[in-house]
Amino acid sequence: MKLLFIGPPGAGKGTQAGRVADRLGIPHISTGDMFRHHVAAGTELGKQVKAIMEAGDYVPDSITVAMLKERIAEDDAAGGFILDGFPRTIAQVEALDELIGEDGLDKVVLFRVDNDVLVERMLARGRADDNEETIRNRLNVYEEQTAPLIDLYRERGVLVEVDGVGEIDEITERVLAALGAD
Repeated sequence: MKLLFIGPPGAGKGTQAGRVADRLGIPHISTGDMFRHHVAAGTELGKQVKAIMEAGDYVPDSITVAMLKERIAEDDAAGGFILDGFPRTIAQVEALDELIGEDGLDKVVLFRVDNDVLVERMLARGRADDNEETIRNRLNVYEEQTAPLIDLYRERGVLVEVDGVGEIDEITERVLAALGAD
């Protein structure tokens, strides 16, 4: 099963992707983890990513797609995977479509969480860069860049929505039920 988890920052995508991936026996592929792996391993792509991130810039789609192509070609991804963190823009959707085909994703799980709940959650994490203003800005960027993906995947008939508020175990069960995998 090839899945994409999307939702605003703080919606619990990474947590749920890890839990659902374990239950389904497929890898959770996070672009952030891929970047860190390549940087730590000192690969050619990793050296490029490190320089870009140290400059405070976004990693170009071409590099992200190259890493993703390499990652989904690994044996553990043969039976499927859960993508988390990519795609985030329409341009990235087009790059992913080129990689796995326009009908390559079985389901796209959208985590629905009210913005006030997201702000509370992220403030509770206690990260140095998380204050209400920066959090609300990140939510606005999500709305501008990622929200159009929701309509696109809805039109393709692969979008399922899950209430992302509640106990972690409850949310995992909701996701599995939405995927028909419970």
